[in-house]
Amino acid sequence: MFSDGIHQSSFVMLLLIVGFAVIHSGGAALRTRAEALIGARAWRLIFATASIPSAVVLIGYFLGHRYDGVRLWNIQGVPGMVPLIWVLTAVSFLFLYPATYNLLEIPGILKPEVRLYAKGIIRISRHPQAIGQILWCFTHQLWIGSSFTLVTCLGLIGHHLFAVWHGDRRLKAKFGDAFDELCSKTSVIPFVAVFEGRQKLLLREFLRPSQLGIAIAVGLFWWAHRYISLGSEIFLSSHIGELLS
Repeated sequence: MFSDGIHQSSFVMLLLIVGFAVIHSGGAALRTRAEALIGARAWRLIFATASIPSAVVLIGYFLGHRYDGVRLWNIQGVPGMVPLIWVLTAVSFLFLYPATYNLLEIPGILKPEVRLYAKGIIRISRHPQAIGQILWCFTHQLWIGSSFTLVTCLGLIGHHLFAVWHGDRRLKAKFGDAFDELCSKTSVIPFVAVFEGRQKLLLREFLRPSQLGIAIAVGLFWWAHRYISLGSEIFLSSHIGELLS
């Protein structure tokens, strides 16, 4: 079906993204019924057990094949490009993790709860994970410039745009008028609600231990990036590719 491994790796990546989307968005859709049957903590543990490994496989395969396909551009030697990519990537992580949930809820130490609020990063965007993913995709596509990365980014952005619609739909069904009020005070596109005077930014709300943890993690990723890439190319990409080809 495929003329070479270039197109095959892009197809495999799309399958991995679809699988992750089904697990992640499907798990979110099942949350209310599942929690009623087995409890919030048990469902969160099941959800994390399924979604985290699928994310690890997705990331590993991407790292191993990121330069597959046609090189659309190569601007890695442009002065200032490296610090630009790292700064924008760090900002994307601040949107992606872990601003909108309590870290202790992930392993079920605290009871997971769905709640509405318009504080912290929600003042900037009501869907920070989607914004963080789009920014991450922009920086990595800009840096790598391959057709495989473009396919990956389009798939990830498509999933997160669906998640925006899906998340708003579930919150509307759960909270009704309270969610409509939240929408009136927030925006999906960053800073729109702030510029329109519906929100105000309060610096103290962004000074959280979780954000410091993400800043440290970004530093560790920067230090270990070459080793992560090398390891993924040697182990993850070859073994995952053999299993899925």
